[in-house]
Amino acid sequence: MRTGLLALRAAGAAAVLVTLPAGAAHAAPAKDGGSVTVTPYGVSPGTEVDLRVSGCDGKTGKASSAAFVAAVPLSPSADQPTLFGEARVKSSAAPGTYEILVVCPGHDIVSEIKGSVRVLPGGHTPAPTPTAPVHAGGGGTAAHPAAAPLTGQAAVPGEGPGTRHAVIGLVLAAVAAVAVAFRSVRRRRSARQ
Repeated sequence: MRTGLLALRAAGAAAVLVTLPAGAAHAAPAKDGGSVTVTPYGVSPGTEVDLRVSGCDGKTGKASSAAFVAAVPLSPSADQPTLFGEARVKSSAAPGTYEILVVCPGHDIVSEIKGSVRVLPGGHTPAPTPTAPVHAGGGGTAAHPAAAPLTGQAAVPGEGPGTRHAVIGLVLAAVAAVAVAFRSVRRRRSARQ
C-alpha cells in the first residue's frame, strides 16, 4: 500500500507541475499612472490581442502600433474600470517588440499612454475566426475533422490536445498502471493464504 501511495503522490506532483500556466498578459505602466495590458503579450503574426487600458479620463480612446493592422478604437469594458479593444497583429509583422500608443481624449487634456506587444517568429497560421453562427452537432460524424498543425508549438484553443494534455494523460495512465499492479499483488498474496 505504501508503494501505491508514493506513486500516487509523485504522479500528482508531476500533474501539478505540468499544468502551471505561463504568463500570458503584460501590463506596461505609464508615467501618469495609466497602463496598457496586452493579452497575450507574445503572439505570432496574424493573431489577435486584447488591450485593456487604465488611466484614461474619458470613455473612449484609440490604440495604434506599427504591429497592428489598423488603429483600434477603445470603449469602456463591461467588467472593469478600463477601456477595452481587440487588435489584429499584421501577418507580415517581423519578430520583435512594438510600441503601442494610446490616445485618450479627456475633459480638458489629451492623455497619451504607452505600452508594448511582442511579435514572435511565425510558424503557423492562426485558427480562423468564425464570421457566422457555428452549426453545432454531428460530433464524430463531421465530414472534415480539424487537423492540428505539426509545428511543435503549443496548441491554439480549439485545435485539440497539446503537449500538456499528453503529459497529463501519461501521468494518469502511470497512476492507473501502478494501482492495477498494486491490486494484483494484493490478490496474489490473499490467494496464497
